[in-house]
Amino acid sequence: MKKELMGPLKIGAYMLKWLLLSALIGLFMGALSTFFLASLNAVTNFRSEHLWIVLLLPFSGAFFAFLYKRYGGNSIYGNNLVINKANGGEDNIPLRLVPLTLFSTIASHLFGASVGREGTAVQMGGAVTNEIGRIFRLNKVEREIVIICGISAGFSSVFGTPLAGTIFGLEVLVIGRIRSEALFPSFFSAFFANMVAIKLGISHAHYSMGTIPEWSVILFLKLFIAAVCFGIIGWLFSRSLVYVKKIYTNWINDPILRNFVGGCVIVAAAGLLRSQRYLGISLHLLEDAFAGTNYLFDFLGKLLFTVLSLGAGFQGGEVTPLFEIGATLGSSLALLLHVSIPFLAGLGFIGVFSGATNTPIACFIMGIELFGGEAALFFFMVCLISFMCSGNSGIYSAQKVEVEKGILFLPVWMNRKGRQDGLD
Repeated sequence: MKKELMGPLKIGAYMLKWLLLSALIGLFMGALSTFFLASLNAVTNFRSEHLWIVLLLPFSGAFFAFLYKRYGGNSIYGNNLVINKANGGEDNIPLRLVPLTLFSTIASHLFGASVGREGTAVQMGGAVTNEIGRIFRLNKVEREIVIICGISAGFSSVFGTPLAGTIFGLEVLVIGRIRSEALFPSFFSAFFANMVAIKLGISHAHYSMGTIPEWSVILFLKLFIAAVCFGIIGWLFSRSLVYVKKIYTNWINDPILRNFVGGCVIVAAAGLLRSQRYLGISLHLLEDAFAGTNYLFDFLGKLLFTVLSLGAGFQGGEVTPLFEIGATLGSSLALLLHVSIPFLAGLGFIGVFSGATNTPIACFIMGIELFGGEAALFFFMVCLISFMCSGNSGIYSAQKVEVEKGILFLPVWMNRKGRQDGLD
């Protein structure tokens, strides 16, 4: 009888403990994300009214590169530091990462670097929860779980998607495995963080996919082609980012000079185009994509400016640019495939994101949260195909590969050869 009572008591104590920790995480991350998003709106509006400020981008990049070099320590590793720690790594996540990534990202948006938001939210979540784990003296496994909670809370409160945020934190760490033991605290951290942000006045933009078409063989073939394109563009984005970072690192050893030169390249590129269309957060690209008023090659323009910005070392995230790249690509493909423009823009929105981050389940759920469940079957199909077509490397180098995509379907001798060649 005593044993029978102890089980429920232990589970009850576990739930109470993680509910309290999740509420604390949600409070901190909801407040931080609110300040962050409000600041981004303010600086974006300021830049749109004072276009000349883009000329200061190289100096801003050099200044924050100096701060990271002088005071940041291993903070420079950003998202990968957080993911590595959640995977059991020993490197500490310093609390100073919060102000560094927060204000450097705000500056990146103010002066026109093409970066996103999720990277900053994830890094702040990792730093805050790492400190919570230290204060409450959590053991090693619990500290991994609490950092996963920080990732989920940051993602959820920035995009207003608590369910996708929950799964993103569990799925992004390892390709082929989901950390289900963190599901309970991860969900409540994401839920509380989103609720706090909403209560503090944050609202998120919503886009309509219009009428969802009926299923047909022709539609299936068209969406299959589109999904393959989404996966290839996701792969192109992640590989281009690695390539540009390598070029900058090999050519310019000093990160301060690297950011300055990178800023000059971005300003020069915008000058050549005679447009700031792809600078900053570029949310107008999403509006254009769903309305069908985007340019045919907007997805390549946003991809190029984002890769140049992140590759040079400007702080921010990749996810919002990926949304824009995917939505504009979907809108352009809709004209070629004769599919509803807002419908394919919505599928591209989550499809390219799925391919670049290797998180198809989180992207599928995000589609439902953002656009409704009527197109759920299409969301799942597109996310899976894009995921399979984007290779085994994504935008996060610290993401581990538990099982290679497609490895189970290869002949035994090919699997063996792959392992011998070090391909796994």
